[in-house]
Amino acid sequence: MKSRNIKLRLTVMNYLQFAIWGAYLTSMGRYLGAAGFGEQIGGFYAMQGFVSLFMPALMGIVADRWIPAQRLLGLCHALAGGLMLALFGYTQTATPEYPILFTLYSLSVAFYMPTIALSNSVAYSALEQAGLDLVKSFPPIRVFGTVGFICTMVMVSLVGVEATSGQFAVSGGIGILLALYAQTLPHCPTAPKGQSKSLVEALGLRAFVLFKEKKMALFFIFSMLLGVSLQVTNGFANPFISAFGEIDAYKDTFGVQHANILIALSQASETLCILLIPFALRRFGIKIVMLISMVAWVLRFGLLGLGDPGSGVWLFVLSMFVYGVAFDFFNVSGSLFVDRETDPSIRSSAQGLFMIMTNGIGATLGSLGAQAVINHFVNSETDTTARMLGWSMSWYAFAAYAAVVAVLFAVLFRYKRQAEV
Repeated sequence: MKSRNIKLRLTVMNYLQFAIWGAYLTSMGRYLGAAGFGEQIGGFYAMQGFVSLFMPALMGIVADRWIPAQRLLGLCHALAGGLMLALFGYTQTATPEYPILFTLYSLSVAFYMPTIALSNSVAYSALEQAGLDLVKSFPPIRVFGTVGFICTMVMVSLVGVEATSGQFAVSGGIGILLALYAQTLPHCPTAPKGQSKSLVEALGLRAFVLFKEKKMALFFIFSMLLGVSLQVTNGFANPFISAFGEIDAYKDTFGVQHANILIALSQASETLCILLIPFALRRFGIKIVMLISMVAWVLRFGLLGLGDPGSGVWLFVLSMFVYGVAFDFFNVSGSLFVDRETDPSIRSSAQGLFMIMTNGIGATLGSLGAQAVINHFVNSETDTTARMLGWSMSWYAFAAYAAVVAVLFAVLFRYKRQAEV
């Protein structure tokens, strides 16, 4: 009974943790475009990658040494949620100006991004204290994080705030709720004196020694190159689909009216594709699995360029379904590869380096690069037909980039296949 109670409490925590993010991650670009900040969308998404370079590591050190993880989780959510509510309030009292809007948003995500790792730490600690097997117990709990993400994506669409700053109010409100709930979670002891991680270890810097090995150096470089694709559709898929509303033939279609619900199929696909990874690794090996991911990114972008919310909506749906393969086959399989190929003494640092290369450097460069491409092909045009053509050209450019990375990876990355998990 006690273990069941712990699982339920952690399930609620994970649901709320990602519900906060789902409220705005895929729809913020639509609001920014409507508010006149279409040329700055990439900067907002790049900020998530930038703060991910150091804030999770810094908060991890605080949780190790001074403040129990569940308390720090609540504090970070209180700050992030409060700042998100302040962001919403600012949009209601004045015509938003970019510097203030961007500053409030940046401060909010700076405190939110560390909570992803902190929530994992709380879950691991609580499950271990309850004598439960992490490998068996945590994945079903974590799945409800994706469920929470999808639910708020759908909710902000159905309540009509997908294109407004109301999405920030939803996110901030859930954040404050989780800040309060976190105080009821099981206690997570700080590390004994002398056993906590240093800043070098927390940032994954010890793992840079792996760049001396050609195989690992290539892997981390390609991790960064593929990480470029991670935030592109989060930032620009919704503005793209909603742009069809400028065309009479599409303005009343479901996709235009509820782009978030259509995009939510991507997250649903992600939960299903996780289940395919063990089979794929056993059958094909790590290199082929990662190549499949890269080809899936080509399809993800290419199908968006070909589709429309009318008769071509099936192409959009296909794009959403291949997202699960594109995202999971790289992120999860890549993490497993790092775990297998690195010495236990630097394994945690290597995982930190993997996250820095993908969700930090790669995602930041990708968001800024995608913005430059869209500014060139879309935002430079005033005619609706030209802008829609520009959107298609942008998606084809992203697909071409993913294809080049896939070809280079196939040629340059040498890996002798071993028995997989």
